[in-house]
Amino acid sequence: MDPIVVADPTAIAPGLEVLSLLVLHGPNLNLLGVREVGIYGSLSLEQIDRALHQQAHSLKAKLELLQSNHEGVLIDAIHRAHQQHQGILINPGAYTHTSIALRDAIAGVGLPTVEVHLSNIHRREAFRQHSYIAAVAIGQISGFGAQSYLLGLQALVQHLRLQTS
Repeated sequence: MDPIVVADPTAIAPGLEVLSLLVLHGPNLNLLGVREVGIYGSLSLEQIDRALHQQAHSLKAKLELLQSNHEGVLIDAIHRAHQQHQGILINPGAYTHTSIALRDAIAGVGLPTVEVHLSNIHRREAFRQHSYIAAVAIGQISGFGAQSYLLGLQALVQHLRLQTS
């Protein structure tokens, strides 16, 4: 589950505008590689972020990445994104199942958002199977370990490119 496969950079046509995207990592994701390795894998958040930057470069996108264990910090970043970015990639962590405020912030800024999870939340405990974020996201990718992030990034970029073409 841990290998990360980055898309071929030749798949993106030259001359495309560079997209600016916000990537948010929610609570406890700073513990990746240490926390419940059997569920979340052995890759650290830093390794995932490096792969995201590599993937973004190949997709002609730039990323602002932020991890926080604090709901208000994530909400403030979403509010700022409205003026700075074209889309959001988010792993809300446990806030997926608890935060109406995070859901409302995403809805409020109206930016295309893709929700990602390392584990398949629909095969986990009942309380993890509901996402407040899913209703305001353009899509959700879960269950592919760190690859979920890269698949989510690809999907978000493709969605944004199709919107502008």
